[in-house]
Order: sequence, then structure tokens, then C-alpha cells
Amino acid sequence: MLRARIRSGVLRAGERMPTQARLAEEFGVERGVVRRALGILHSEQLLTQVSKGAPAKVAADPGRALTGPAAPPVPTMVGLAPRIAAAFAAEQVEVDAVCLTSISLNLALGEPLRQIHAGRLKPAKIDVRILLPSRNIDLAFPVPVDGRHRDDTDTVHRRWLLQRNAQGQVLKHNLLALRATHGVDVRVSFRALPFTPPVKLYLLNGAEALFAYYTLSRREAEIGQERLEMYDAEGIQSLLFAFEQGASLRDTTFVEQSHLWFNALWETISSELALLN
Repeated sequence: MLRARIRSGVLRAGERMPTQARLAEEFGVERGVVRRALGILHSEQLLTQVSKGAPAKVAADPGRALTGPAAPPVPTMVGLAPRIAAAFAAEQVEVDAVCLTSISLNLALGEPLRQIHAGRLKPAKIDVRILLPSRNIDLAFPVPVDGRHRDDTDTVHRRWLLQRNAQGQVLKHNLLALRATHGVDVRVSFRALPFTPPVKLYLLNGAEALFAYYTLSRREAEIGQERLEMYDAEGIQSLLFAFEQGASLRDTTFVEQSHLWFNALWETISSELALLN
């Protein structure tokens, strides 16, 4: 909401922010949560003079902020991590994702996990739902350039499956470990899609949608003792577009429709997914 107020001009460039006490009272949260939120907006170059003294100020040119929903699209590897970290500043964290292997999500979770272990983030509940392609389908990608040889097709599929399962297991282990180490109520769920998603989508706390296209290219990969030419997508390089509820009618509608789409897939044609090789 604070980001949306800055973006919309309700909080004008150079204007003093409300005090942390007033913000805590308005949003019904502790002052520590407000401090973390202000710190995130400062890291995005939307605020200046964030300290324990006088209230922060809106940046002179918030339109030039490096990250956040109004920023230009950036590679997933660059843009996803700060948005995930911002989402984990909430008391109740909800992350829904549609992706090919969850590699990008695993990388992005590194920072908020470090902050939780350092005591700087203290979520009470984390609920993560992930939709991944089923192991039983013929993937649209990655596939061999010459897909006529079944052995090659099986090799590429096997490589993808190992990546999908390994990344999912690591993600699940790292999040569930927060139960024992910090008493966080954590739930991590996976379901399998009967198709290869042509896009990746991350929904954060019901308020933000991050969207990227999987763009295919021809590349060579070493699998075992052989090198194969394949069509594949570099998901971490896919440009990430951000939409925030409340920022505009377009953004709000996109976030709402993305949630409807995700929930429909989760509740209808997806199936139980076991991370087994």
C-alpha cells in the first residue's frame, strides 16, 4: 500500500512519510514490521533518509526506482529476490508459483531465509503452493533439437526431472526447517500440471503478481558423457513484469485474474505430485 501511494502521487516526491508509530497504528502491525517495510522501500530507492530519527522522505524522483511494480522489467534472477524478501516481511506469507523447475524461486528464497535466521524477519505463517509439469507428459521444452531419437528424448527428460525434483526437495526442506528453528507454521504443497507452462508466475501475499515468458533458444548441454543440442529456456534470465494490487485498475485486475487462473489449475486439472526420480 505504501508503494502504491508513492507511485500514485498520494505521497509526493520529497514529502515526509508518516511516523513509524502512525503507520503501525494504521496497518495494525508492530513497529518492527513498519521498519522492515520502510527499509525495503529505501532499498528500492523510493525513500530517502530512513533512520531511527526523523520520518523518512519520499525520493525526489520515485519513478526512477530500481525495483517494484512500476520499474522496468528485469531478469528474474535480479527482480524476484527483493520481491520475495518484501513478501516475507509480512506476518502471514503466501507464495503461489507456476514454473518449470522452481530454480529461480529457490535462489530468491535465500535472502529472506537468511534474514529469518538472523532475526530480522519474523513471519508467523508461511504457505507456499507450487505448480510444476508432471513427469508423465511429453514436455514442450526442454527437448532435443532432433527429437526423433527416443533415447535422446529420454535423456533430456530425465535431466529435467532430476532438476525439478532436486529443486523442489531443497525448497521444501529449507522452508520446513523453519518449524524447528523458529517455530514458524509452514506448509509447502506441490501439484503436477498436465502441460508445460509457457510462462512463469509468482503470486505474493495476494497483493502482487510477477510474470515472465519462457523464451526458448537453441543451446548445447552436456548430459552424462554426451553433448546434446536442445531447445530450452533460461528461466532465471526471463524478464519479470510486476503488477501490484491497488497500483492501478490494470494492475489490480491482472493480480485478481492471475489468482483465479492459479486456483482454477490447482483445484481442477492438476494432480498430486511426488518429488521422486
